[in-house]
Amino acid sequence: MVRTKPPWLIYHPIYSQLELPYKHRYPIGKYQALYQALLELGVPSEYFTSSEIASTEQLLSVHQAFYTEQLISGQLDSKAMRRIGFPWSEQLVTRSLTSVGGTVKTVQLALQQGLALHLSGGYHHAFASEGSGFCLFNDLAVAARYALTQGVDKVLIFDCDVHQGDGTAAIFADEPAVVTASLHGEKNFPARKQQSSWDLGLATACTDDEYLAAVTQSLDYLLRIHQPDLVIYDAGIDIHQQDDLGLLHISTAGVAERDWYVLRECSKRDIPMAAVIGGGYQRDLAALTQIHLQLFYAAFKVSGVSLPNTNRWFHALHT
Repeated sequence: MVRTKPPWLIYHPIYSQLELPYKHRYPIGKYQALYQALLELGVPSEYFTSSEIASTEQLLSVHQAFYTEQLISGQLDSKAMRRIGFPWSEQLVTRSLTSVGGTVKTVQLALQQGLALHLSGGYHHAFASEGSGFCLFNDLAVAARYALTQGVDKVLIFDCDVHQGDGTAAIFADEPAVVTASLHGEKNFPARKQQSSWDLGLATACTDDEYLAAVTQSLDYLLRIHQPDLVIYDAGIDIHQQDDLGLLHISTAGVAERDWYVLRECSKRDIPMAAVIGGGYQRDLAALTQIHLQLFYAAFKVSGVSLPNTNRWFHALHT
């Protein structure tokens, strides 16, 4: 498929508007940094569209009512909030609901045009009745469930974050219309893994060649066997060798090649693609942003759209 339109980019400034305790390990500023970097690289502002808050109906398509109500109202107990990893605030809830709505919108636009990217998302540790690992609500699951109401028969969630998508796997354990695939660090969080439709645990210190072989073989098999109508891609960059929580040895070039391969293969097969940026935990926001940008470079390349400042766009893609 030859795309002639730029990909939709979904963003909201609230993503980085969250007050956290001093030296909190979550890099909350990365979303705004990524948005600003894209503008500086010549991405027109009209390519962006704003997220909308997820509806209660959308949340309840995946999450238990008592959990949803307690979390939104601030009545969730302190132990449950510690498991999530954030102190409760209205700001936290609004931010999370907006990000979930952003991934739903990303799926909506991908189904309309073929490719859309969310400058947030990938909260795959949220289960139906509890949150975990910086994840309150599971945007990937909510968006997949939404897609099934839009005439989509089968969704592939292709999760390349370094941490297993345990919440997503558990939510769709008995749902044949959603294929959950997770390529993750075997020795990384969570210690107790769930069973996805397809799991591939990677060894600590996995290198580019090993990793890219795993990605290409997995995606080729999953697309061929399941023939999905939509792919939701979690392009987490915590696989990177400089990531504080990653434990793998993947270079920026390895990240770039992964993103290019995934987007190219879905485009070749005319499969709509909704991508989220997923995890990435370097404290150096400038360095972190450069790695996240690889996904967007691949998206513009596969779309065949030129940008005015392409020569200023650092990318590691060898293709």
